[in-house]
Amino acid sequence: MNNIFFRTIPICINAFNTALDLLFLLKTKQVMNKTVEKVLNEQIIKESSSSQLYLSMASWSENQGYNGTAQFLYKHSDEERVHMLKLVKFINERGGIAKIPAIEKPPINFDSMLKIFESLLAHEIKVTESINNVVDVCLKEKDYTTHNFIQWYVSEQLEEEALARNILDKLKMIGNDKGGLYLFDRDMENAAISTDTVAAEK
Repeated sequence: MNNIFFRTIPICINAFNTALDLLFLLKTKQVMNKTVEKVLNEQIIKESSSSQLYLSMASWSENQGYNGTAQFLYKHSDEERVHMLKLVKFINERGGIAKIPAIEKPPINFDSMLKIFESLLAHEIKVTESINNVVDVCLKEKDYTTHNFIQWYVSEQLEEEALARNILDKLKMIGNDKGGLYLFDRDMENAAISTDTVAAEK
């Protein structure tokens, strides 16, 4: 009888330790702040929309014979999708639930190359405002981990806006000059190739 009693003690201890481990895991499991999760999911929608918009711009440019600009915008569209995926993975890893949005139909017709980049800049400014709102929510909710994560997007938006403004300034100087637009298109192709090279080096 005593032997049976003493043999069951280790089993009971192991069961007790397993229960404690499970309780610890349940208590320490990360659960994302719901307010922060909501604004991040809203940002996923914006990044997805950006990707679709730039894809449509690229297609229009290609059909107009601006193959260099099309290549640049196709690359830009891909980058926006990567931005969206980073958010999806971050939300899920932090204990939230990333919501994949429906694809919205973007505009398909653009009056000119100038209009394309005017629209692109206006869109990037809206995205920047949205990112700034995420930062504001993180600070109010004291979610410093997400605040740190979102700083990459803050820096990215500074670069995106500066690039769009630079391109727009060049187009305004060129106007409707066909020779100038031809050279501009070659420059855009070189910019796309340069981006590929930098990405490969990383």
